[in-house]
Amino acid sequence: MSQVEIRLPKMGESVTEATITNWLKGIGDKVEMDEPLVEVATDKVDNELPSEVAGTLTKILFDTNEVAQVGDVIAIISTEGGAGSNGSEKKSEEKPAENLEGVEKMVKVAEETVSSSSSPNSTVDLDKTGPSGKFYSPLVRSIASKENISMKELESIEGSGQSGRVTKKDVLNYLENRSTNGTVTPQPTAQAAKTPEIAANDRPQTPTPPKAKSVPSMPGDEIVEMDRMRKMIAEHMVMSKHTSPHVTSFVEADVTNIWNWRNKIKDEFKKREGENFTFTPVFVQAVAKAIKDFPNINVCVDGDKIIKRKDINIGMAAALPSGNLIVPVIKQADRLNLYGLAKKVNELANNARDNKLSSDDIQGGTYTLTNVGTFGNVMGTPIINQPQVAILATGAIRKVPAVIETPDGDFIGIRYKMFLSHSYDHRVVDGALGGMFVKRVAEYLEDFDPETTF
Repeated sequence: MSQVEIRLPKMGESVTEATITNWLKGIGDKVEMDEPLVEVATDKVDNELPSEVAGTLTKILFDTNEVAQVGDVIAIISTEGGAGSNGSEKKSEEKPAENLEGVEKMVKVAEETVSSSSSPNSTVDLDKTGPSGKFYSPLVRSIASKENISMKELESIEGSGQSGRVTKKDVLNYLENRSTNGTVTPQPTAQAAKTPEIAANDRPQTPTPPKAKSVPSMPGDEIVEMDRMRKMIAEHMVMSKHTSPHVTSFVEADVTNIWNWRNKIKDEFKKREGENFTFTPVFVQAVAKAIKDFPNINVCVDGDKIIKRKDINIGMAAALPSGNLIVPVIKQADRLNLYGLAKKVNELANNARDNKLSSDDIQGGTYTLTNVGTFGNVMGTPIINQPQVAILATGAIRKVPAVIETPDGDFIGIRYKMFLSHSYDHRVVDGALGGMFVKRVAEYLEDFDPETTF
């Protein structure tokens, strides 16, 4: 019987784990090649994972709401239709052979700890969020509960997962040390072992975010649990503000030519393409041109190193019907003309609203554009989308009186104007560069050719 391991695939840079949200097939079900097998959720997007082979699903190794790491075996498919198992096998039994001995030892330690408990029902109920604000996955809480690990102990475990999250491996390592020594002796970190001079140089580049205090409720209050995406957004925004010292520069741009040109072509574009032509493609084109003029905006920071990006991949923040935010990416935006940008912008926006974005659609951004003018705001102070170093907010276009300079003198006229708000990471982008960049974007908008054709 041929058994094929189905592993959690890599789903983009910086994505190291995913939550199993729904199994589309059950034990014993037939599965066709490329047929959706399971739904997973990352901190960026929800996805259906297709089966890599045709056969019978014989084992499910991660239950719904459990977190799997990239590369973990999540299911077994028999290509010869073998009988299914009851799905109760320990996930640790499916680990690669080179880790089998260590895993078996951890499982044995866990079993001995359980058998030595005074009562089989002596378990600890744990909240998914600890007093420090750390999130604990269902799998971690389940192990901790069975092993009578208190929340205080759980909080003391140093996490090796994304954003310091405690993983199954961290808990099993903790159990092994506790069982072996009777008590857990904190392991000296590499930081503590260094000399004072070295330690001072190797201190973290960013401070640890302060822990939010618990807020008491008042009579009549309604308490609404954040959904998964909102939690991820909140975590990402707090991390960004604690990583980058934000500075924001503002420039006002006269976009009268763009306003009049769009009014002239939008009906024809709608009739021909079956979709609207928005201002976003024009903004993206201006940003891409300015990035080519100021390539040091198109960078990211890795410790004390600056990585200069070759491609210009512009993310466009999009609001979802749920009220949450997602940032699909226009890859190599500088290589697309205005028509190509319009088609790509509409495609990504529609897929975002319909929850059809792929992992690749939201990966690889090097600069982000957000349009706060959509909500009637004239300007904003956007938060940088890490690990990028800058983000531009475009405000509402307003009809205002303005001084118009001509060879025959100045006069007052009605113009369409908007504010550009440019937030940037002051660790690597100084005021001169940040200010000149947003001014250049405004210049490209103001110099837009009203005779542009597709």
